[in-house]
Amino acid sequence: MTLDRRTLMKLSLATPFLASATTVARAEAPTMGASFARHRRFTLGGFEVTTLLAGTTPRENPQSIFGMNISEEEFARVSAENHLSTEVSQFFFTPVVVNTGAELILFDTGLDQAGITGALAEAGYAPDQVDTVVLTHMHGDHIGGLSGDSGPTFANARYVTGRVEFDHWAAAGNDGFEAKVRPLAERMTFLEPDQDVASGITSVAAYGHTPGHMGFHIESDGAQLMLFADLANHPVWSLAHPDWEVRFDADKAMAAESRRRVLGMIAADRIPAIGYHMPFPALGFVDSHGDGFAWVPEQGQFMT
Repeated sequence: MTLDRRTLMKLSLATPFLASATTVARAEAPTMGASFARHRRFTLGGFEVTTLLAGTTPRENPQSIFGMNISEEEFARVSAENHLSTEVSQFFFTPVVVNTGAELILFDTGLDQAGITGALAEAGYAPDQVDTVVLTHMHGDHIGGLSGDSGPTFANARYVTGRVEFDHWAAAGNDGFEAKVRPLAERMTFLEPDQDVASGITSVAAYGHTPGHMGFHIESDGAQLMLFADLANHPVWSLAHPDWEVRFDADKAMAAESRRRVLGMIAADRIPAIGYHMPFPALGFVDSHGDGFAWVPEQGQFMT
């Protein structure tokens, strides 16, 4: 088709109007910011497991937290290889709900009451449905959701934690413990390593991050899962490099030994795992890799 001069002039005059109309139409859809789901649910044998995103926060200067015993050059090299910024890191806080069919068990409670109740609500749970609250340890980002302005968060729950952990903080004069944990002490059951929270849920010693820090091995109908809590607080700067010192670890040598032992067991048994500070949904696998380990996020293996 041949366009004459008059037709071309009409099209050229119309083009700015069309471009302007398109621009206006696009401007009517505002940007909405980043978003992500706050829960991830899957089955494990006869159990139902739900990870909850109870909060997330950025932390500047990650080498002030991870890799305290290595050079800036080594930290920068490993970070670059893994597409990580050395300026800021994102922290995730991921409590876990296990529905055994007989009871609803919550592992850790996040930073505050609003965070845990909001995540529970999005997953379809109410705080008064929780039968048991298990505390892997007593840092503030794990006990913060135990109570708030409205009082205790979990009106009908019993509480379970390690005896070593409770005794340490009870003698420490810690404000968070005194406000959040001590008022619930009469409703607490205390565990030693290798004792059961419920049938199929067993405590695992993972000391070092705190004096009585514990993980939990879960098994139902032959399916297994490990909750390793704060054993490793980052997939690269901690899990992949178990000997890198972490500021939050009370006993850094013991924490490194626990990482090697427990992560080695997870890798050898090829079972899935959930880490409290792994990128949400915090579910994946651990492989042995060189002198350390590799975090392998789940890739659709848990769609039911």
